[in-house]
Amino acid sequence: MDAVKGSDGQHAKRPGKRDERSRRTREKIVAAALELFVAQGYGATSLQEVADRAGVAVQTVYFVFRNKRTLFKDVVDTAIAGDVEPVATMDRDWFRTACAEPTAAGQLRAHVRGVRDILGRVAPVIPLIAAAAATDPEIAAQWPADPDPRYTVQHAAAEVLTSKPDARADVDTARAADLLYGLLSPELYLIFTRDRGWSPEAWETWACAALLAQLCGDQEQTAGPDD
Repeated sequence: MDAVKGSDGQHAKRPGKRDERSRRTREKIVAAALELFVAQGYGATSLQEVADRAGVAVQTVYFVFRNKRTLFKDVVDTAIAGDVEPVATMDRDWFRTACAEPTAAGQLRAHVRGVRDILGRVAPVIPLIAAAAATDPEIAAQWPADPDPRYTVQHAAAEVLTSKPDARADVDTARAADLLYGLLSPELYLIFTRDRGWSPEAWETWACAALLAQLCGDQEQTAGPDD
């Protein structure tokens, strides 16, 4: 049924269907904006072009996002999350599943796989952020540097990891968080995958081996680019 009776006895549409339509519209706009921002840059892309690409009225874009700056933030945030749902990284299934692994080594492998998926989506967007900030100085303010959200996530992972029996006793949470933050950074990912031509799988193998050696007991791992 498409309607239910409210307390006043009147029929009303189920909010779920309305929410679903809104979610699909938001997804279309964000996907269109990502394509245009990557193809021609933040500054050169107009909201009218985004609306045309998404197949919606430009008024709809303004209604949902208010301005291009807010839309750009949603594009980046969606690339990080993988969808438009307002769910924080630490509440995502992949993060919780990784933390639930009984060993530090198991958590690391699952964590690196989850981060690899994120970096694969975010990599095309990373160069856009600096360029967009140069065009619109308020862009940078949308991602606070203190506290750094990415560090907050890695620190939360490190807290769980260092409590596990196979974690190295001589590495504390702060050190583990620094290692996760540095070795799993988008900048380092781009150096390997974009600049040096490694596959994402080769980067994952290397990152796992490096982190296992630093954070866990004796590990026999090999790493490097694909043959």
